Amino acid sequence: MFYSSERSDIINSISGIVERITYKNTEDGFMVIKIKTKGNRQMITSTRYMWGLYQGSVVRLYGSWEEDKKYGRQFKVSKYEEMLPATVYGIEKYLGSGLIEGIGPSFAKKIVKYFKENTLNVIENQPEKLSAVEGLGQKKIDRIKKSWEEHKSIKKLMVFLQELEINTYFAPKIYKQYGSESIQKITENPYCLADDIYGIGFVTADAAARRLEKDSESYVRCRSGIIYVLNLEVNRDHCYHNFFDIVRKTSKKLDIEEAKIVMSEDNMIYENDIIAENRNQDDMRVYLPSVFYSENDTAELIRTIMKTKAKKKICYYDINSGIEYDEIQKHSIKCAVESKFMVLTGGPGTGKTTTIRGIIECFVRNKLKVLLAAPTGRAAKRISETSGLEAKTIHRLLECKSAEGFAKNEDNKLEGDVIIIDESSMIDIFLMYNLLKAIPPEMKVILAGDANQLPSVGPGNVLNDIIRSKTVSVIKLEKIYRQAGKSDIIKNAHRINCGEYPVFKKNNTDFFFIEENDVNKAAETVADLCSRRLPGYFIM
Repeated sequence: MFYSSERSDIINSISGIVERITYKNTEDGFMVIKIKTKGNRQMITSTRYMWGLYQGSVVRLYGSWEEDKKYGRQFKVSKYEEMLPATVYGIEKYLGSGLIEGIGPSFAKKIVKYFKENTLNVIENQPEKLSAVEGLGQKKIDRIKKSWEEHKSIKKLMVFLQELEINTYFAPKIYKQYGSESIQKITENPYCLADDIYGIGFVTADAAARRLEKDSESYVRCRSGIIYVLNLEVNRDHCYHNFFDIVRKTSKKLDIEEAKIVMSEDNMIYENDIIAENRNQDDMRVYLPSVFYSENDTAELIRTIMKTKAKKKICYYDINSGIEYDEIQKHSIKCAVESKFMVLTGGPGTGKTTTIRGIIECFVRNKLKVLLAAPTGRAAKRISETSGLEAKTIHRLLECKSAEGFAKNEDNKLEGDVIIIDESSMIDIFLMYNLLKAIPPEMKVILAGDANQLPSVGPGNVLNDIIRSKTVSVIKLEKIYRQAGKSDIIKNAHRINCGEYPVFKKNNTDFFFIEENDVNKAAETVADLCSRRLPGYFIM
């Protein structure tokens, strides 16, 4: 039944033929299609993740009408059903769309001309009869049969996912993972989706399990819940968590008694689904394997770099930049030249940027190829401006591709003699591991950053851990230089790091405190500071 209501919150349904596919994303199945409906001369534009639809598909769409500012009135699909075409025209268009391997528009015309309305029944139940069509040999018929079976499996999967209220956006990933056994696999253990399909988490898998009426206290649910809770901790920057804390949190999340969670967690440790470090019974550390091995392999990669000799020998230690370096800065440059792995740290205003310039100049003078990178584009741009050399984000340096991961890795390493990474405190354990994997062991590594800054958004406090390990050369810059010393922000940053209370001045300062008890007035003050007062202050 067709509803013409303008209200976007009412669920409508329309039926028709896919006349045209305006846009199709082959990776995730998002489509913009034109639907031809009975009795309507104007085609309807519909949008959704509708992987598996082709020109000629007969569909019933459920959804709501929306007015797009750019493209006008559209039917946004929330659910859809596909039916096989019944007319000769529809069947020919359907088969000629490319959905079945081995049948293009030319063969579609021949097959439909021969079998007419019975065409799809022949392909489905009597594919051997296709040999009567000129040009269709046994190899092509076998390809058609295989492709038709795959097409049917995908259609069934799409319907099944909609019944479980799982977005059909995930259908390509699921089918790629499980093939024709997708429905059986999910029915037996819906939590496999959380394990194997990126983007589907425990909450979605758990909702599907309820719809499939699975046991709410089963081991597979406990196991998936424990991994879910551990992932929540990773998202809060923690690399590991206490065994019994995980038990308590999982028990509360899943509403299952703690004893069952303890047994499940013990079994997961035995099966190596999670990793435990037995420091003592009360402080057993539990890790997700990805975090545990990233930490351990990062440490091993640093050891390998440190014990491997550099490829080129450095002869010149002097610098001709005209900058007057103090003794600690000179020592930093000398240490960078002599070390295989070094950390340069220091608070704001202590001359890290100036020292890095000297280090880079020394390497360039010795004709070493220097790679410069930072975690963010802004930081990379800053180091590029101060050094005069190209700098990249770490992701760009490693040639990150969202689907395939990093192109630069242990099998395709970076090329150069030295790598200098600025703002290293922002690097989490996963990024550091992938970076070090791509660094040849003979390359020199210099990490620069403020160890007292907030740690990375991702798991781990990597720069601090490397410094505290006392296994690499660490130079700490502490002297605040005259220009930086004029800033009360910098002065107070160092006071706070030393455990001292900041000093507030009333006039001529870039560091001040505004007390406001009213929430709305506080928000207005912040907006005014950002939009008017601070920009005006810096312009002056």
